[in-house]
Amino acid sequence: MSILTASKIHKIYRTPGRELLALEDISFSVEASEFVTLVGPSGCGKSTLLKIVGGLVERTAGEVIFKREPVLGPRRDIGMMFQTPVLFDWRTTLENVLLPTEVLGLDPATSRGRARSMLKMVGLDGFEDSYPSQLSGGMQQRVSLSRVLVYEPDLLLMDEPFGALDEFTRERLNLEIQRIWMQHRKTILFVTHNIAEAVFLSDQVLVMTPRPGRLARVVRVPFPRPRAIRLMKSPEFASLVFEIREILGVA
Repeated sequence: MSILTASKIHKIYRTPGRELLALEDISFSVEASEFVTLVGPSGCGKSTLLKIVGGLVERTAGEVIFKREPVLGPRRDIGMMFQTPVLFDWRTTLENVLLPTEVLGLDPATSRGRARSMLKMVGLDGFEDSYPSQLSGGMQQRVSLSRVLVYEPDLLLMDEPFGALDEFTRERLNLEIQRIWMQHRKTILFVTHNIAEAVFLSDQVLVMTPRPGRLARVVRVPFPRPRAIRLMKSPEFASLVFEIREILGVA
């Protein structure tokens, strides 16, 4: 059964004397615990669609239903992770992770224990008292991921979280997010420009057209988990990546 449904989503940006149609008639559904990725050319509205699903941007038409309720604004059970970590320089790693629990008024002792567990899970135990300036880009993204997971949202929205990282770090974090997903089985909606990354991580890939963004095709990914990086060398993987490239017109 679908936990998330988007129906006939339209988004028009209006400025004096001009209207820009960003998204047109987009509908899709996501099952509980699925890992779903949005891919498409720059400017096609992937990030806008993600923010509409999260209740951060108002849609012009259509509806988003999450757990049988309309999404009308930000919700505690929907977490968002952006391309840049957005950490506070004056807060330690642990303090940055604890920030949403403070905002939500959760029990401090329980939250602190969970935050430490999250940091251990992402390989940052021992860095609890470090400041962002003392961490690499990949480590900062792990802090950002821990901060989203610490208050246990049911849906995790990830907007190109590894896009600014080098290829080696990106592959390591792809393996990391796969491991965390398999452990917690969160429902994830992920945005990336990287087709191979989308195929490697996903249960289904939603392929979008150039602006105005429409849903061109839904591509199912058949590979069993856990997936190792060597999967990318297989003919089956290459064939699926090429299929998506053809849909995007870049083959």
